[in-house]
Amino acid sequence: MFLSPAFAATAQDGAAATTGPGFLVSIFPLVLIFIIFYFLLIRPQQKRMKAHQAMVMDVKPRDTAITSGGLIGKVTKVEDNEIEMEIAQGVKVRVVKSLLSDVRPHGAKAAND
Repeated sequence: MFLSPAFAATAQDGAAATTGPGFLVSIFPLVLIFIIFYFLLIRPQQKRMKAHQAMVMDVKPRDTAITSGGLIGKVTKVEDNEIEMEIAQGVKVRVVKSLLSDVRPHGAKAAND
């Protein structure tokens, strides 16, 4: 009563209908989204990772280091994968280098000086 029969549309050319410009038009948004993701998310993240790795490899004794946990201290000893930081007079901790969030070189002046 309320339903009408559905009929399938047939293409005149058969195979030409599936490989025509319709396929390119349907895949174009996906390619565009990937390009946008690359330039807005992937590429900047790779730059930040390279900068962080360079900062971690260049840490030296007497630099001020900040860990991802929020500890701030002076670097006293540098090893391959770890550093030793003095966070208070006579209090030294060992920290894995990859957990450093910032390193301030020794002798850097404050912004208000």
